[in-house]
Amino acid sequence: MSGVLAAGGAAVALFASTLSAQGTPAMTDVPTERIEISIETINGSGCPAGTAAVAASADNTAFTVTYSDFLAQAGGGASVIERRKNCQLSLNVHIPQGFTYAIARVDYRGYAYLENGATALQKASYYFQGSAETASQSYDFGGPYDDNWHTSDSTEVAELVYAPCGEERNFNINTELRVNPGDSDPNATSFIVMDSTDSEVSTTYHMSWKECPAS
Repeated sequence: MSGVLAAGGAAVALFASTLSAQGTPAMTDVPTERIEISIETINGSGCPAGTAAVAASADNTAFTVTYSDFLAQAGGGASVIERRKNCQLSLNVHIPQGFTYAIARVDYRGYAYLENGATALQKASYYFQGSAETASQSYDFGGPYDDNWHTSDSTEVAELVYAPCGEERNFNINTELRVNPGDSDPNATSFIVMDSTDSEVSTTYHMSWKECPAS
């Protein structure tokens, strides 16, 4: 299969934006002081120590999470535990005083090779520390498939949920990749990867900003 798979959908809670003609979230009141983002905790078979990194954009409109060992595979001698990989990140997001943010859109990229009859799944959920609201979205891929993939989550601006003003809450991300060999050739390997050996291949979290009410 050729081309890039672009799967879109409406995710609840944390995903919200209006899109400009260029396809990026509309931004207002973006702070000029640089934000600081770091990984506080990291767990999961898809992100062994030292294989995930986070970085904020220079204009404060997004941050990226990159992976170098996030791959799920099945068939060809791969063990059953290789079929599902996950990564749990807790990010410390330090933002300028007087502002709050929401996650406006999330873009995922990677590569997949699926034999005829095999399937794969990419799933992610997000929530602010202490919040009962969790956003979750998943996408399915079917073989035969041999190409890059790209998925994007967004919804209406009215659904946008901001971090509490005046409080620093960690932003938590749980991402999963899964491969099911189905009735494909058991001697052939199918896989899906969220890889970032190329700087263009990463997960991008687009931020929407607003000023907090004066206290």
